[in-house]
Parts: sequence; structure tokens; C-alpha cells
Amino acid sequence: MHCPKCNSNNIVKNGRTHYGKQRFKCHNCGRQFVESPTRQPIENSTRELIDKLLLERVSLAAIARVTGVSLRWLQYYVNQKYYQIPKHIEVTKKNQVA
Repeated sequence: MHCPKCNSNNIVKNGRTHYGKQRFKCHNCGRQFVESPTRQPIENSTRELIDKLLLERVSLAAIARVTGVSLRWLQYYVNQKYYQIPKHIEVTKKNQVA
């Protein structure tokens, strides 16, 4: 078995997930992982759909139901989007024509 991040074989058992699967930890990079994960990363097409639904002001619970993502992951994704928005807006005065 190799680490999915650094490809090291310096792996030890590290407990179990809440689903009961064996968890492993890489001693080189510290990455924790399971041998054959059932949950896969969210596809870009799903992320684009989520972005569109957020612009339409659909509730988070409805977005989670429609797209099949967990509500916890969706809240994390929305928080990431929020922190990427610049918080400082520069306003310039218009030139007044007399």
C-alpha cells in the first residue's frame, strides 16, 4: 500500500472511520486515508450547478438534496466562496460638471 499524496510506503494503521473502514496514516507526510474510499471528490459540473443554484438563492438544504452532496460539505463550500470575496471596496467620487 502507498500513500495517495506522497506515494510513500511508510504507512501505519490509524483507527477506523465512523463507517467502520480501516484508516491509515503516512509517516512521511501525515496524510490520513482509507485503502479503497467509497466517497469521491465532487465533480466540477456539480460545483458549477451549485454555484448557479446559490445565485438563484435556493436554500442549502434544497441544493444538498438536488445535487446529492452532504449539507456539511455544502456549508464548507459556501464558506470558502464567501472568504474568497474581497471585503474592501474602493469608491471613487464622480467628477462634477459645473
